[in-house]
Amino acid sequence: MSLRNPRNHRYAETPSAGRTSSVVTLWRWRSEIVLLGLAVVLVLMTVNMAAGGNWWSFLMLAGAVSAPAATRFGRGWITGHFWCLFSRHRIQTVCLETPMHTRAGRIPLVLWITPTPTGEKALILTRAGICAEDFEAFAGEIEAACLARRVVVARHRRHASLVTVEVVRRDAAAGTPAGLDRLYGTSRWVSLPSTRDLEEPPDLRTTLLLPQAG
Repeated sequence: MSLRNPRNHRYAETPSAGRTSSVVTLWRWRSEIVLLGLAVVLVLMTVNMAAGGNWWSFLMLAGAVSAPAATRFGRGWITGHFWCLFSRHRIQTVCLETPMHTRAGRIPLVLWITPTPTGEKALILTRAGICAEDFEAFAGEIEAACLARRVVVARHRRHASLVTVEVVRRDAAAGTPAGLDRLYGTSRWVSLPSTRDLEEPPDLRTTLLLPQAG
């Protein structure tokens, strides 16, 4: 007998899943758009400097761009934010592939995601008809999609439409930013008990076959 709440399978079929507005699409890909824009600007600046013979400026620009990858802090920052982008898109994919979307196909909005000492934590705004318990019900799918050890789901004490999904993928690393905890604190969030930690009810047939004492 599965402990998964059957209400999470509320749509027999959702042919419109994934349909969204252009504004929401731009919001989902905001980081990639900004990075692409910066990359184009840097390439154009580099080409102009090299064509104009301004080699000192070219070397200074190349050094400033490559400096983060040459330091341990810079590599950690790049790696942490790479996993943030990865987890954000994987959470969105899980929402599309499971019933965690509206009948019109709209998925919850990942408002923000930041690195934590153990992985990443995402702040999510749910849609009407979706709640924090839905994310807990599909925590296993999120773990598998994000290549994580486990997922911790919490909801805001006053605003139930705000949910945090913490992706735990490693032991705590020293010097890693505290993520959303430093912005919103911990007292405003209520962690949801994991349904997978609950003991499944015994099988009725097994109970009937057990010998009775006395």
